[in-house]
Amino acid sequence: MAEERGCWGIEVGQAGLKAIRLRYAEAAKQVIAVAFDYVPHAKLLSQPDAVPEELIPQAIETFLARNDIRGDSIAIAAPGHSALARFIQLPPVETSKVAQIVQYEAKQQIPFALDEVIWDYQTLGGAAEESGYILEAEVGLFAMKRDLVEKTIKPFLDRKVEVQLVQISPLALFNFVTFDRLGIRPGEEIEVDDDEHIVVCDMGADQTMLVVTNGKKIWIRNVPIGGNHFTRALVKGMKLTFAKAEHLKCNATKSPDPRAVFQALRPVFNDYVAELQRSIGYFSSVNRSAKIVKLLGAGNGFKLAGLQKFLQQNLQYDVERIETFDAAVGDKVLDDDLFKDNVLSFVVPYGLALQAMDQTTIRTTLLPPEIALAREIRRKKPWGVAAAAVLLLAFGVSAIGFGNVMQSVSEARWKSTETNVSQHNSTVDSLKQTYQGKETEYADIVDRGNRLLGNIERRDYWLEVYRAVNACLPRDTGDRLDLTDVTSQRRIRINSITAQRLESFAEWFGSLPQQTKTHMLKGDQAAAPAGAGYLFTLTGEHFHDTSDEATDPLDRVNRRRTGFVLRNFVDPLNEFQVTVVDDVDKDGLEEELVVPVRQIGISHATMTDQGYEQVRHPKAILAERSKARAPSRSGPGGIPGLGGLGNSFAGRPDNNFGNTNRGNPPAGTDPNNTDPTDKPIYRTTFTIQFCWTPTPEDTRPAEAPEAADAAGVEGETEGGAETPPQES
Repeated sequence: MAEERGCWGIEVGQAGLKAIRLRYAEAAKQVIAVAFDYVPHAKLLSQPDAVPEELIPQAIETFLARNDIRGDSIAIAAPGHSALARFIQLPPVETSKVAQIVQYEAKQQIPFALDEVIWDYQTLGGAAEESGYILEAEVGLFAMKRDLVEKTIKPFLDRKVEVQLVQISPLALFNFVTFDRLGIRPGEEIEVDDDEHIVVCDMGADQTMLVVTNGKKIWIRNVPIGGNHFTRALVKGMKLTFAKAEHLKCNATKSPDPRAVFQALRPVFNDYVAELQRSIGYFSSVNRSAKIVKLLGAGNGFKLAGLQKFLQQNLQYDVERIETFDAAVGDKVLDDDLFKDNVLSFVVPYGLALQAMDQTTIRTTLLPPEIALAREIRRKKPWGVAAAAVLLLAFGVSAIGFGNVMQSVSEARWKSTETNVSQHNSTVDSLKQTYQGKETEYADIVDRGNRLLGNIERRDYWLEVYRAVNACLPRDTGDRLDLTDVTSQRRIRINSITAQRLESFAEWFGSLPQQTKTHMLKGDQAAAPAGAGYLFTLTGEHFHDTSDEATDPLDRVNRRRTGFVLRNFVDPLNEFQVTVVDDVDKDGLEEELVVPVRQIGISHATMTDQGYEQVRHPKAILAERSKARAPSRSGPGGIPGLGGLGNSFAGRPDNNFGNTNRGNPPAGTDPNNTDPTDKPIYRTTFTIQFCWTPTPEDTRPAEAPEAADAAGVEGETEGGAETPPQES
């Protein structure tokens, strides 16, 4: 006697493929576990170097090579975190109109057009029907994007595997609880305590799926913490590779220092419990009469040593790890060592196979309806072929009779028509040629336009460079905005910016003195940037001077020289990103703006030239001019404000900007004068160069390299003591 048809439940997870084959013995009313298979992936699908499009088909090929599935029903799991589950309380409504109301609710609840999703619904337990009306009905609405469903079933369809059921993982967990733990069978009256609820916690690699149910209603929540979070905690805390950390996590109690392992895992333990408490607490607040009696742990992540005890101590109710399937028999499978080691990961396949055998109250499926329709047509195709053959034979006999009558043709009768057709065809050919010519002209115009506009996108890169330069300039914030003394203000004036296109930076880099290269990052000091790019040259000046705060003579000189520029302008140009304080918002708070620098291709920033001279205070010059001459040529108010300090006085005979007398006040000043505006100040000029290699946005690094060591001078941010650079 041939064996009865079996049902395979298959789940392709992050770690591997899990499958179990069940068969229902009608006489004994029992589910028999006939076979199982566990195919681990070579790598976790969530690892950065893993390629799911290659690993998943390989696992399916291995499964098909090991198992004969001909004649069996196939049920596969879709990831629960990618699905939408909504539970709607319907008002009293006619039974015949439930589908219409659910259709309306689906349009409101699903945030996509219905033709973009695969969805199904089901009335859950507890509803009563009276006089053609359904009362207190709760409808479960389940949906998933069509492209995700097709991606899930494609590896099976490519290998000619007919999938009969596509179900989301949370409903497979519900099938397991109701059948295996609560003993609910389809067609029988559900006799359970409505207030007692069981929580199923299925810990996967990256997610944990929570399902709370009393056998009639379902509540689903996704917790974004899984087994990989514990592995990453070991990677970070113990400086291990991902593979070694995964092995250590699975063998924590056997490690040389278990205490250190659990100490590294404790923050994730705490976060995990907090997420579970938050989710279960929210469920309890919505369902005030509900009482949680037990938590069932599933998924191989739940095998983590100490997790069960930790959850039980913090959640204050029984936590049970699923060790076997109570409602199933079959020693060949249930007593197998490999199955017992991984029984936690077979809960979802078990629930899928139960539904495929029609042994659960859940009937929904996310199998695309066009696939189901195509299979229905294929089953009926033999009957259709037979009917078509009969019709074809009848029409053939009829056509032979009419053909004998119509086989003669009158040429005179159709001559004018043939002439018209010939002329029409000529006209069509002529119009086609004209159209093709115009089409070619249009393509040429479009091509010229594309060539003219093709470089627009790269113009944005130049704006990014200017924004980065501006962001790296020092600025006064907060109370420092009220400073009026130019020697206290943290300001640098940029007088010119030029850019030169270079096919190679090697010649420029080789011409730099070694002292100049010390201002670059250590990694930049070794070699010039590779490839072509632009060499930017910036000239500028500043009057910043904090030498009064220093006691050491060398420190005093350095505070009023280029150390301020190196620390506050050159060093930021060597940063991966800089953070600047933007204007205050509507609440009066300062806002920070992160601006990319090295991230957009800027590198090798250094100071190549500098100058230093003593000049008179600009306010003293303005005061003398206002006394010595007639009303200003610039109109009321005299010379414009100090916003153009360097340019306003450059080239005039009384500005002393060209004075190279270093250490002595300019002629005409009183050394005993206590007026700060009548004392000399120091003007530092400089030239800065850096390289820029335009970098498209999709190739820019997301994070700064860890080994990026800053170079340049050591000292105070405000321009304090620095190692004095060589002057030009």
